[in-house]
Amino acid sequence: MATRAGKQASKSAKAADAAARPARKRTRKASMSAAAARTFIETLAKANPAPETELDYADPYTLLVAVVLSAQATDVSVNRATRTLYQEASTPAAMVALGVDGVARHIRSIGLWQGKARNVVALSEQLIAQHNGEVPRDRSALEALPGVGRKTANVVLNVAFGESTMAVDTHIFRIGNRTGLAPGKTPRAVEDGLMQRIPADYLREAHHWLILHGRYVCKARLPECWRCVARAPCGYPDKGLPAPIKSGQASD
Repeated sequence: MATRAGKQASKSAKAADAAARPARKRTRKASMSAAAARTFIETLAKANPAPETELDYADPYTLLVAVVLSAQATDVSVNRATRTLYQEASTPAAMVALGVDGVARHIRSIGLWQGKARNVVALSEQLIAQHNGEVPRDRSALEALPGVGRKTANVVLNVAFGESTMAVDTHIFRIGNRTGLAPGKTPRAVEDGLMQRIPADYLREAHHWLILHGRYVCKARLPECWRCVARAPCGYPDKGLPAPIKSGQASD
């Protein structure tokens, strides 16, 4: 068993070793200039002038349910689940009547389905009790619903009600930091940065441009910079990497 003196000596040795090492310089990713940020968004806008969510929905309520179900799940898997769910229940009253087990029967294929089934029924009950069965156009009221956080509220406010909000998911968080468009340590910091940096005339649809860009081009493991339309203003240091050579393809 180590003695108290021995432990103290070990701590002193570690401290001395740490002091002897050269200090690491912490570099902070530089933000895009205002002009570069506008160019970045304008370029995405020209490439996709009419962006839309990839979640299937018919009204604010079915959108709200779909977004709640989409946490840690793909839009494709959610659409597959809601296709049959909405055939049985597409209103708060019908969802409550279907019950947790009934909802769960439709959504077992998506992640966290047990908790999501409970939340969908609970938020439907709350909509009936407090909002006459309607989805409120109010951030605080939305975030008070079971399973609804800031990101989900932002999506509903943006897509269902046309408000200029920014829902920061893993894709947008990555783009904000990787490109320098809006660096931040937390989703809220990135959201605030994007709200300040993106020109007002592009803000309403910017959420769609960024999430789709992150989903299909600016990917997590291997960003496909060689086909990025907004490559020029991007601050990513490795954006000059060439496209990978496919098997059987000769290199120059």
